[in-house]
Amino acid sequence: MIDYFKTSSDKLITALIEHIELTSFSLLFALLFASVITVILLFYPKIRLASVYVLSLLYAIPSFALFTLLIPVTGLGTRTAIIVLVIYAQYTLVRTFLAGLTQVDDSIVEAATGMGMTRWQILAKIQLPLAQSSIFAGLRLAASSMIAIATIASTINAGGLGSILFDGLRTMSLPKLLWGIILTVALSLLVNLILYLVEELVKNESVS
Repeated sequence: MIDYFKTSSDKLITALIEHIELTSFSLLFALLFASVITVILLFYPKIRLASVYVLSLLYAIPSFALFTLLIPVTGLGTRTAIIVLVIYAQYTLVRTFLAGLTQVDDSIVEAATGMGMTRWQILAKIQLPLAQSSIFAGLRLAASSMIAIATIASTINAGGLGSILFDGLRTMSLPKLLWGIILTVALSLLVNLILYLVEELVKNESVS
């Protein structure tokens, strides 16, 4: 383990940076798309059930199969990996975002409407603050899922820690496998911790 790190630390650091970049961009795009979809479904509840069902079907497709389906269209590399990761995150993010926003008591929304607040004002000033826990729970779950699925992206030349893991499997190298697993788990725990701290900071700011 230690000997491998001494001789291959550059490769490990490069793979870790690639993994961070891939998941960071993917999470950013996933958050943007999920926010738009959530607002649409919140304002138009008639299409909510069908839309969430479609997202669940996409989520049920095995990740490697989805990579394979997109390669003829988007090619090998990071672009395909990001598209797949964004698609996979939508079900988790939209479902948890909607759960938090729709759990706000109807009487509170009705009272705000009676005071002359618009849909957007109610969303920004009432529903979002009350749904913070659900929103951040969804973000943490989506981030952890992305970090895990991103390891498979190395099979389509997207780099990342998966390149270390799969190379370890191919060469039957235990140190490579262990370092790949350790760094993937450590990254997932670190991202979850950061998001938890951000959530606590936002809560404290809201209270103050």
